[in-house]
Amino acid sequence: MVVAERKSKEERREEILDAALAVFAEQGLHGASTEEIARRAGISQPYVFRLFGTKKALYLALVARCFRQTLELMQRAAEGKRGEEALKAIGTAYGELLQSDRFYLRAQMQAYAACEDAEIAAVVRNGYGDLVTYVERVSGASTEEISSFFAHGMLLNVLASMDAAGEGWGARLVDGCTD
Repeated sequence: MVVAERKSKEERREEILDAALAVFAEQGLHGASTEEIARRAGISQPYVFRLFGTKKALYLALVARCFRQTLELMQRAAEGKRGEEALKAIGTAYGELLQSDRFYLRAQMQAYAACEDAEIAAVVRNGYGDLVTYVERVSGASTEEISSFFAHGMLLNVLASMDAAGEGWGARLVDGCTD
C-alpha cells in the first residue's frame, strides 16, 4: 500500500504558486483559470480558494514571490561584493535567469501588463522598489548608473520575451547591455 505524504499548508501553497507561475505566464491574470492551476498542482480547485481566497489574491502572492526571488537572486550574486563588481554579478545572474526560466520571464512581463489594477500595481512597485533599493545599497552607484542598470535590465527583459537575442539587431542590443 502506498501512503501519500501529508504536506503542510505552506508546502501546498508553494506547489500551487509553482503551478500558477506556469499558467499565469502562459495566459495572464484574466486568461488563467484556477481550475487549470489546481489540475497542474494536483489538488482540487476549492483547495486553491481555501488557501488563497481569490484568483487575484493568488496572483498577488505569485507576483510578490517573483520579486522576492529576484531580490534573493541578486543578494546571492552580490554576496561579498560591492560597487561595480556587485553590479556585474547581479547583471550576470539576472541574465542567466532570463535565459533559463521562460515562465519566470513571461510571468514578470504579465505582471507589468496587469498594472492597470491598483492592487497589482502596488505589489509590482513595492517589489521593484526593493530591487532598486538593494542595488543602490550594494553598489553605491550614482542615480544615473542605477537608472542605466535597470534600463538595460528592462531592455533585456523585452529582448528575451521576444527571443530576439539570435537576431542580428537583438544580439547587438544584448551586447550593448552586457558590455
